Amino acid sequence: MEKLIGLKKIKTAVFISGTGSNLKNIIKFSKLKKSPISILLIVSNTNKAKGLSYAYQFKIEKKIFNFKDFDKAEKNIITLLQKKKIKLICLAGFMKILSKKFIKIFGGKIINIHPSLLPKYKGLNTHSRAIKNKDKFAGCTVHHVTGNLDSGKIILQRKIKIAAADNTISLKKKVLKQEHKLYPAAIMKIFN
Repeated sequence: MEKLIGLKKIKTAVFISGTGSNLKNIIKFSKLKKSPISILLIVSNTNKAKGLSYAYQFKIEKKIFNFKDFDKAEKNIITLLQKKKIKLICLAGFMKILSKKFIKIFGGKIINIHPSLLPKYKGLNTHSRAIKNKDKFAGCTVHHVTGNLDSGKIILQRKIKIAAADNTISLKKKVLKQEHKLYPAAIMKIFN
């Protein structure tokens, strides 16, 4: 029993809004012996998020919060996270910007993946912006979340070459493949 104390995994929540491909990837990573995290909760701002199906598949609790009343939604999420003793929040395609108050409560314990080589292309439409600007490289970044959009300290980045034939769809697919490798690597980096 005493040996297990050192092996306690970090209680983690993943926030999603979409297909959940990064969520699925993080769940699979969390099941590995070397992984420092255990996912206890999936949070979404919409019941239309396809990624919620992974909650059933992997038997993880899911909660959907209606952000029409933003303050109330955040308050309820904070209460739930504290009740579950969540120590890490992974944003994985979560399409709501968390308040500065929320970020302060979980200061340094929220990370995000962004589909660009930050500080380039904060916000949305990163792939079309990279192509429009004739960039030679694209990529993705895992960073700490702060009160300023996509501006927190960078944990890890992965760079890929933009091919002449790439369009926003092909580039998105290429970057997403890298995201799936980057997120677990960034989590390992934080806890090692």
